[in-house]
Amino acid sequence: MPQFDSIVVGTGQAGPSLAHRLANAGKRVAVIERLHFGGTCVNTGCTPTKTWVASAYAAHIAHRAGDFGVAIGGPVTVDMPRVRARKEEIVSASRTGVERGLRNQANITVYQGHARLASPTSLVVGGETLSADKIFLNVGGRAVIPDIPGLGDVPYLTNSSLLEIDAVPPHLIVVGGSYVGLEFAQMFRRFGSEVSIIEVGPRLIAREDADVSAAIADILAREGIDITVGAGGLTLARRGTDIVARCTADGRSKECVGSHLLIAVGRRPNTDDLGLDKAGIATDAHGYIKVADDLSTNVPGIWALGDCNGRGAFTHTAYNDFEIVAANLLDGERRRVSDRITAYNLYIDPPLGRVGMTEAEVRRSGRPALRGTLAMENVSRAFEKGETLGFMKVLVDSESRHILGASILGVTGDEVIQALLTLMYAKAPATVMQRAVYIHPTVSEFLPTLLGNLKPL
Repeated sequence: MPQFDSIVVGTGQAGPSLAHRLANAGKRVAVIERLHFGGTCVNTGCTPTKTWVASAYAAHIAHRAGDFGVAIGGPVTVDMPRVRARKEEIVSASRTGVERGLRNQANITVYQGHARLASPTSLVVGGETLSADKIFLNVGGRAVIPDIPGLGDVPYLTNSSLLEIDAVPPHLIVVGGSYVGLEFAQMFRRFGSEVSIIEVGPRLIAREDADVSAAIADILAREGIDITVGAGGLTLARRGTDIVARCTADGRSKECVGSHLLIAVGRRPNTDDLGLDKAGIATDAHGYIKVADDLSTNVPGIWALGDCNGRGAFTHTAYNDFEIVAANLLDGERRRVSDRITAYNLYIDPPLGRVGMTEAEVRRSGRPALRGTLAMENVSRAFEKGETLGFMKVLVDSESRHILGASILGVTGDEVIQALLTLMYAKAPATVMQRAVYIHPTVSEFLPTLLGNLKPL
């Protein structure tokens, strides 16, 4: 039985970085990968989807060229095989880089195959049993396949399989009006597909505030995307080569006929076939591995990082999981997940940058707060770029003047939000940013303006 100091299962964002830190500290490390190196982000998440978002943006701007006084000869077309090839080139480079780095690192032994725990200190991969005093699970997640009547009778795509198509769907039906579904909906609309979104909830991305949700729905509707919310009694069926989705909305029956179907209703952790019971590892009702503030499980010597622990489900939070574990084990520090501030982006165009609490959460908390808002049409940089949709919103504690949360829906909102996040980590009052002199012309220069117009919530 090969004996290691540590075993890292999965090569998503947290796994390789942790393996390198452990190996550099002189530990003998086994790294196990079931399929593609790099995990969700590199293979089916951030890297490929944002590559396609970039292609879709190029198509969108080409269609709008006349708005900028630019003439393009002939119609704008999308070469989907080339779009896919570009994505594959970028994904392959990232995937290869992760694998090469692990295989070339001293003190790391790479195994390929499906790992299953055999005990709290051992697991089996490819018929071989490996043991270690420390085991780190970084196994990621996958798309939820819901129990929709008729789904088993129709072909459907997930965020993973949709990335493999090499032709533009004539009509894409997206079941799910949240982050993954909206990004794919807009990009395929810009590629040339007719697109319909069906969401069972009362509005799109219900996790966000109602004003953010409404603004995003307006942005997508302006591009010709059909949106149905509050869909009840959803069923699916085939009609020849087409897919038929039927539901009720606003008290009326609705039928949507499309050529392709994307299921984007959420994610689930890859924990159901890990043999967690063999090690006695506790999970919650959704299959996520329960972890303490330092990401340790209920079993001494086993940690869970990344999407499988349900404590973030983002690439940046997975990487922070690595930082927390490495700092605690190797640097003598005391870092905790609870110190992390919630922050993420929705990569539609214009993007949504989010940090901290929503307005609804602040209201429910009962704490005294102030709110500032600013329409993107009043931001000169947005006007100059011809991208004036969206708005900024910031929430501030009325006593401490610390920022509680913010939503930046607009051009470069995914980057602008970082400045607010930094201020929150610094635990500095909003007056620091309000009195700063930002560079003109930028979107960020309006953050002081935003903070200078606070009113009671």
